[in-house]
Amino acid sequence: MSYEPPTPPTNLPTEVVNALNESAPNRLRDVARYAEELAEHKEREVRLEDESPEGEIEERSDDLPDDVPTKATITVKEINDNRYYYWQWRERDKIKSKYKGPVNPDK
Repeated sequence: MSYEPPTPPTNLPTEVVNALNESAPNRLRDVARYAEELAEHKEREVRLEDESPEGEIEERSDDLPDDVPTKATITVKEINDNRYYYWQWRERDKIKSKYKGPVNPDK
């Protein structure tokens, strides 16, 4: 690792860069974790909005539970440094989820 501070992306606003530069390492890790989760959430919302229209029949996955719709996608959530799979789908203006299992069940 370099002894020089990293160069911020040029598209970040100056106030964001300044706020990050003034933050403690633990706060920066919290911000990084939140930013990653927020990006996944927003990408998932776009995917769900682009899903095929309702009524169109899709092949149902063999491991898809009966109470999870076929339009559901798999997402990974990190809780207490452990990663878990969840089925997620949109119902009207809400995102629903159902636990699937750990990412690495051997841990």
